[in-house]
Amino acid sequence: MFFGRERELSIMEEAYASNSFEFLVLYGRRRIGKTSLLKEFAKRHRILMYSAQEKNDSLNLADFSKAVQQFFDGRGFGVFSDWEAAFSYITGKITEEEKLVLVIDEFPFIAAENPSIKSILQHTIDHDWSEKNIFLVLCGSSVSFMEDEILAHKSPLYGRSTCHIELKAFDYFESAAFFPNYSHIDKLMAYGILGGVPCYLAAFDKEKSVRQNVASKILKEGSFLKDEPSFLLRQELREPAVYNSILEAIAAGATRVNDISSKIHEDVQKCSKYLSTLQTIRLVKKCLPCGEKESSRRTLYKISDSYFLFWYHFLFERKSYFELVGEENAADEIFRSENINMHLGRVFEEICLEYMVRLAKTGRLPFVPEKYGKWWGNNPSRKMQDDIDLLLLDRTGEKVIIGECKFRNEQFDKAEFETMLSRRAIFPFAKETAFYAFSKSGFSDWVHENAAAASVTLIEISDLFQI
Repeated sequence: MFFGRERELSIMEEAYASNSFEFLVLYGRRRIGKTSLLKEFAKRHRILMYSAQEKNDSLNLADFSKAVQQFFDGRGFGVFSDWEAAFSYITGKITEEEKLVLVIDEFPFIAAENPSIKSILQHTIDHDWSEKNIFLVLCGSSVSFMEDEILAHKSPLYGRSTCHIELKAFDYFESAAFFPNYSHIDKLMAYGILGGVPCYLAAFDKEKSVRQNVASKILKEGSFLKDEPSFLLRQELREPAVYNSILEAIAAGATRVNDISSKIHEDVQKCSKYLSTLQTIRLVKKCLPCGEKESSRRTLYKISDSYFLFWYHFLFERKSYFELVGEENAADEIFRSENINMHLGRVFEEICLEYMVRLAKTGRLPFVPEKYGKWWGNNPSRKMQDDIDLLLLDRTGEKVIIGECKFRNEQFDKAEFETMLSRRAIFPFAKETAFYAFSKSGFSDWVHENAAAASVTLIEISDLFQI
């Protein structure tokens, strides 16, 4: 089934409804659902769609010729002499009565073999299509290529696109639609393990428990998710061994570049370069304390895909062992481990931030935040290094929201409450400070009795789904 993507479909529908030339650049990392989005759009409209493959230019041109001729004439009559001839043929078929939608999926595969295709398209757009009733969509999984070779100033196609979409993972709320019969806790656990990549979410059986799915859909030999991270790295990167080591180090808690370098015994400069590549394919994100400048020396690196984080945390090193004990015993061992709570606790902070972003978009926060994220540094009140799970700041820095997130089996009690309030001292110039406390297991009576007086909003798991 197709879930979500209302905003993206709305952008595409708006482009389709116009009477002028439209050019959408659609991109996003592998498995994120680009082709599913295009197929959903194709259910509503007749489109000419060609999916390029990793083969030479002549073969892609031959396949494109067949697709074009079949679409317009119902039969093939030969291969166009070149791409100019193919696009010229399309130009002759455009009418004012019906919008022609031309989709070229995995466009980077064509450009890799024939870099001139970008200039050919640019010339076609400028001289033939700019005044025509055509909706061109170029789609690709190589984020760096689509940004640098299509959208960037140096590209021949720069300035021709009328809209662009980077398709991103679902948040926790959208992901819950895949598991309508799960409890709220199980929905969060599934999201904490799989993240928001539609292809991964769809791999789970919604009729089975989270633990059963981990056994049968992740740990079982031959299952799609079992080796997905290593398979994707081999597709995307030339030296997967180094990238594997970096991702394993981050999953184990080495989040600073010096710590990563030390853990994997590689040069800091080399690690930085590889981390940059992992950022371009959207597997790692660079994090700064909320409110600090890009030049901050307190940079951390995190795995941005929850399934990769889960896989490198639990499976990568112990893969051979888990194969020996079998998927059922391996699943039991994972869910008995304290590490599962640590993993889900890290993801829970991201979930709570996604919730706050949703509130901000609907005007239900005390102010609209200019900056938001996590914070770490010195707490003068406690005279020690401290961190804030959630921090939201307005443009002036005079309005602050501080959040505390607890995903554990004990209630949020007085000690956590007072620690959270002590973080007000980190922002002495704030004129307004509000607090949000998130707890998997609810709050003690004492916290309930004192929350309102301290400007603390209490959020339980069920509240996360009441948006």
